[in-house]
Amino acid sequence: MSPTEPIEPTGPPDPDAAPAADALLRVRGLQKSFGANQVLQSIDLTVSRGHVLALIGPSGSGKTTILRCLNGLELADGGTIELADELSVDFTTAPGKKQLAALRDRSAMVFQHYNLFPHKTVLENVLEGPVMVQRRPKDEVTAEALALLDRVGLSSKRDSYPFELSGGQQQRVGIVRALALRPKLLLFDEPTSSLDPELVGDVLRLIKELALEGWSMVIVTHELEFAREVATTVAFVDGGRIVEHGDPKQVLRHPKEERTRQFLHRLLFPF
Repeated sequence: MSPTEPIEPTGPPDPDAAPAADALLRVRGLQKSFGANQVLQSIDLTVSRGHVLALIGPSGSGKTTILRCLNGLELADGGTIELADELSVDFTTAPGKKQLAALRDRSAMVFQHYNLFPHKTVLENVLEGPVMVQRRPKDEVTAEALALLDRVGLSSKRDSYPFELSGGQQQRVGIVRALALRPKLLLFDEPTSSLDPELVGDVLRLIKELALEGWSMVIVTHELEFAREVATTVAFVDGGRIVEHGDPKQVLRHPKEERTRQFLHRLLFPF
């Protein structure tokens, strides 16, 4: 499921490489408020090419808002987002529609609740963005879409509608839909939280395969073992700020901050 030109997967990152040596994504001072509620307080992030950043933290901490700002679904109130050394969006002044469209064109979101069009078939859902938004040739996109569906074991479901699929199948279609956009950055918002427990493994394995192929990702997840295995960096978000970030083994097993320790203990021992 390697991305086609101009995106080339790099393979798994070198663990000894400097994490910001080849930065794909740079976020500086990102802020967002909803009315009087400040959801993000000066968020700084860096993701290198082929690396995976996992965002963990309690509900309402701002993790999903970070993703939505990265994809241009939410308009930040301040800060900058730089992507792929070719796009810089400054939110201190309202960015134009072209800048936001360029941000969306370079990243792709996989949603928690799938967000498939219920009146469109699986194949039509995958074709919608590349054909209607990116204006790519339908024949070319169809060939890519069918290859992607075959890779995830859903080629026989190309003419099915979302209501005919299990939750795990719908989420795999959501991932294929994101990949078909040829993004430089994949964004996952709690990709397994809406799935029955027995369906979680298939989706996590697929995401792990993509990480090993060298896709750059930001993943919001509560699956700590998955984050430990797949992520290059883990960031703990609380109260709209990054409390702690670093190597997954360090953050998840030996956190430096007391707030991180409290969160992990509650997640591992909820009762």
